[in-house]
Amino acid sequence: MTIKTYRAKFIQYAFSAAIVALSASSGLTQEANQQIAAFYKGRSITLVIPSSAGGGYDLYGRLVARHIGRFIPGNPAITPSNMAGAAGVVAAQYVYSAGAKDGTVLGELYPNAIMEPLLGDAAKVKYDSLKFNYIGSVNAETFICYVSGKAPVTSFADALEREVVLGASGVGGPSTDFPAMYNNLMGTKFKVVNGYPGITEIGLAIEKGEVHGTCGSSWSVMTTGHPDWLPSGTMRLIAQENLKLHPDIAKLSVPLTADFAKTPEAKQIIDFVFSQSTFGRPFVMAPEVPADRVAVIRKAFTDMLKDHDFLADAEKMKMEITDPMSGEELAKTVARLLATPADLVTKVKQAIVIK
Repeated sequence: MTIKTYRAKFIQYAFSAAIVALSASSGLTQEANQQIAAFYKGRSITLVIPSSAGGGYDLYGRLVARHIGRFIPGNPAITPSNMAGAAGVVAAQYVYSAGAKDGTVLGELYPNAIMEPLLGDAAKVKYDSLKFNYIGSVNAETFICYVSGKAPVTSFADALEREVVLGASGVGGPSTDFPAMYNNLMGTKFKVVNGYPGITEIGLAIEKGEVHGTCGSSWSVMTTGHPDWLPSGTMRLIAQENLKLHPDIAKLSVPLTADFAKTPEAKQIIDFVFSQSTFGRPFVMAPEVPADRVAVIRKAFTDMLKDHDFLADAEKMKMEITDPMSGEELAKTVARLLATPADLVTKVKQAIVIK
């Protein structure tokens, strides 16, 4: 799909989204709720997770799976299903095309997979991100670059002078696209090794000395899964990859990678790429799911985000629920990004290519 087509479809999409939001806000009748409860009672919803087990998306996906069923009429069971591959495109393609269209498949997607039709190889992507039914996002993501305490660099600035080998999951994901962007715009000397299923496997590779570190990883995953890494010196945080510093990272005197941008154009490209982090954990359903069931799942998601038990579970696991989005907010944000002017999109696509 061309950039011009996306911009034209954005206008149509914005109108359609407004109608859906208006319908959802008016609420469903008691009879409609009873019908939905009857449909979901005794059924199971498959929650597709785009990563391997143990990573950040897996942890957040399973957190949602433990709680959202309580807020859906009929209280269906929620069954997590890991579906890693192609930097999240495999999961997105499954939810869009292969999965059930009756409201029994819910997908957690990588933000980059949502942007893939615009920034990636359009010939290989068989879904239209504007057509997903957006359910909501659990949090805004905080991305980081870190290296082993034994790596040949101790700061991001050092990567401008010396080669640093980084583990990555695949082209199209932040662990590949971010360092490629730094090489092209800033002159860093990152060497990216692709092929790891997820952050769990990348972490093991760093510990074994196969690679020096990784970029495009989650701050919450490090603090939750490996709280000892930084205090012990096992890993060293060298940069944050976001539009603004996380309060806890700011205390560590770690810079934003955008601080190393050499030109206003480079800063503009970096800001666009990082704008995806505002919807760090997006959940979607297929385009064909009936509107009344989408409205119910959206409401269940929003109610879950305010629930005491859900928040207590997240806090217990040290998982941040920061700046979550409703389905309506998420849909508008995605549509706005997909309507980005063609000249900027071209520059971004060139910047994230590994050379």
